Amino acid sequence: MTPPSDDTLLRVQDLHVEFSTRRGKALVLNGVDFEIRAGETLCVVGESGCGKSMTALALLRLIPSPPGRIRGGRVLFQGEDLVQATDARMREVRGNRISMIFQEPMTSLNPVFTVGDQIGESLQLHASMNAHAARQRAIEMLRQVGIPAPERRVDEYPHQLSGGMRQRVMIAMALACRPDILIADEPTTALDVTVQAQIFDLLRELQREKGTAIMLITHDMGAVAEMADRVMVMYAGRVIEQGITEQVLSEPGHPYTRGLIDCLPELGSSATQESDGRHDLAEIAGVVPSIWELGTGCAFRERCPRAMPRCAAEVPPMFAVHGEVASGVPHGAACWLHAEPAAAAQPRREAA
Repeated sequence: MTPPSDDTLLRVQDLHVEFSTRRGKALVLNGVDFEIRAGETLCVVGESGCGKSMTALALLRLIPSPPGRIRGGRVLFQGEDLVQATDARMREVRGNRISMIFQEPMTSLNPVFTVGDQIGESLQLHASMNAHAARQRAIEMLRQVGIPAPERRVDEYPHQLSGGMRQRVMIAMALACRPDILIADEPTTALDVTVQAQIFDLLRELQREKGTAIMLITHDMGAVAEMADRVMVMYAGRVIEQGITEQVLSEPGHPYTRGLIDCLPELGSSATQESDGRHDLAEIAGVVPSIWELGTGCAFRERCPRAMPRCAAEVPPMFAVHGEVASGVPHGAACWLHAEPAAAAQPRREAA
């Protein structure tokens, strides 16, 4: 979708990931294409099970093998295909050039090592620092991410820190080697809104200082509006919409994206409540289908209020969404509504 540019750090082309199961081969990523540019924030959006985290793991070659494997496609990091890279080369890239903040810090931090040791490990490995220099950098990183008394906290264990502090430690670990790309997999899950706002402010500040590109994985469209330069919407292992944040949020091209936006509660909505004093929150009917239930056609068709017969017969390619192109980045959606102007004018109907 995004035209090539000189500041593109990562270009993913036709990425396919499959898992071997007792029922056969399960295709969990099916032709994923996107780019990440220097200094920008790309938000990857979708419900649980849409392939967001699997995409992140595939970029870093962290898919458990067996049973999983990258079946096809390319992951071009500054022109180098990471799919073809050796294990030794990937160890050089992970945590150094591309870092990741995992979703749950308590399962990602080692409980038997201090946070200082865990931050310092990557510094000794990638930056060739000795133990003393790595400890001093770890203290500096803890201070940068807003942890009070870092000289004391550096010698504490993960269980001695609050959830917000553990998440900050994860960010400090990910940024210690000053990576080109930071992948943040729902970094504010289970945190209260105050800490969530602090984490987002921290990511923006560090991005301004270091010029790091951020790939933020989330299901929260509110976080998208706050953080994203561009948005990529995923559903059932495919990219179904991409574009500049303002375009996608104001004129979503895919019914699924529209459903995600409509699910957001609105401030002041009590003023428009029904006469009985209750106001129903919008929802997307149904659930993300199982890999084994996708069949032919668009995977969203059973939940879509604008589904057409063609949706069950053919998988829609990415179409340009009508409207002005912002910043040279086209707005695209994989929906048959954009195949012909007449199709978009069809009346809405309830899905069968």
